[in-house]
Amino acid sequence: MPLKTPLIALLLMSIANTVSAAEILTPAKQAYITDFESGKVLFSKNAEAQMKPASMAKIMTVFIVFQRIAEGSLRLDDKFFVSEKAWRKGGSRSFVEVESKVSVSDLLHGVIVQSGNDAAIVLAEGIAGTEDAFAEEMNFWAKKLGMTNTNFRNATGWPDPELTTTAKDLNILTTELLGRFPVDTYPDLYPIFAKKEFTYNQIKQPNRNPLVYGTEGADGLKTGHTDESGYGLVGSAQRDGQRVVMVLNGMDSMKQRSSESRRLIDLMFREFKSYKFFDKDQPVDRANVWLGKAPTVDLVLDAPLKMVLSRKDRQAMEISLQWLDPVPAPIMKGDQIGTLVVSLPDTVIKYPLRAAQNVEELGVFNRIGAAVKYLVFGAAESSKVAQ
Repeated sequence: MPLKTPLIALLLMSIANTVSAAEILTPAKQAYITDFESGKVLFSKNAEAQMKPASMAKIMTVFIVFQRIAEGSLRLDDKFFVSEKAWRKGGSRSFVEVESKVSVSDLLHGVIVQSGNDAAIVLAEGIAGTEDAFAEEMNFWAKKLGMTNTNFRNATGWPDPELTTTAKDLNILTTELLGRFPVDTYPDLYPIFAKKEFTYNQIKQPNRNPLVYGTEGADGLKTGHTDESGYGLVGSAQRDGQRVVMVLNGMDSMKQRSSESRRLIDLMFREFKSYKFFDKDQPVDRANVWLGKAPTVDLVLDAPLKMVLSRKDRQAMEISLQWLDPVPAPIMKGDQIGTLVVSLPDTVIKYPLRAAQNVEELGVFNRIGAAVKYLVFGAAESSKVAQ
């Protein structure tokens, strides 16, 4: 039985003329950019170096509020009391009034759009009683989500010697928020991040995230700045069904943050594409069957074959199929018949090819006839899948 190793034609074959990969450089001190669906790392720079999150820490504050809403223990129209501590907090503000009661919806808008420290503290105290207790809940979730290099100290990202995180950890948090609270299920939550302005107490403030002003597909998330951290941004954009999650920090100015975040988002979508090669249960090829009631059996994968690839990797990619042909009957649906091999410049990935149907063994007399026919004429050529 020969080992079949056909290369799949057309779309899946490697292309002789390769294209050099784009050289990605950034003035950001820390950066971590991923494809949302696959988790593939598109770019990384000092991603696990300790850094200060500044107001990007508010993403965890928002995450906890979203989680309470999803659980049903909190509603958008619930109201929280504004303490003097919250009212007096400096930095960016939503201008909530002391001893007033403010709806969770308005407070979320205040945190997300206006980056209000006062609104964040009101939410923290309303949920956990004190901001310190809320910080404990923030760290509980950080540990649960796998943010192993993060320690929160407050709901705002206000400077604290023990406050620390990494670009990778903020990416983990953002990816979880996007996946846990999809827009079709929670239409009143994540879309707040894309709002360009919010007015509270007759004071209108713009969204500080530069991506929401004209960057294609951008819909979040949060900026941050302190003298210690520099200028940072957690952003996300979606184009043609592909979403990119980006964390940048340590830039020198608002202008640099704006231009660099836009440039890198556009570059990621130019250089990395999501390719879908086969659906689940779509025949990849067909194997000849030895002494079976059917002459061939379809070969399928366990799951859709989708990959996010750089231009360079896509140009150099090869996909081949391997199996011993013909395959002896009986064959049960789900039996591994062979292997699909994806060869990339830096790695080789293998996927099992399984039988899509049962193929029963021929009766004794038919087996004799089929064996004689095979010895005289050989096996029929396996067909290629048109792409």
